[in-house]
Amino acid sequence: MPSPEYIGYLAAGLTTCSFVPQVWKTFRSRDVSGISLGMYSVFACGVALWLAYGVLLDAWPMVAANAITLALAVCILVMKLRYG
Repeated sequence: MPSPEYIGYLAAGLTTCSFVPQVWKTFRSRDVSGISLGMYSVFACGVALWLAYGVLLDAWPMVAANAITLALAVCILVMKLRYG
């Protein structure tokens, strides 16, 4: 695997992992008052498009990161709709 791919996987891992604390905190506290439904909705749509773009390019770091990030963003959206 070439060096740029390692950088891509590292970047993907770090940016994707950055969402885990928010999902965990929201899941545990059920407090969604500080979460913007509009922002997360637009964000999830953008991530879905990045995922599609990554699939079309065969860019697996992009696909992996955006698939996981989309799942985490959808978790936040579901909790916002359910508890907000």
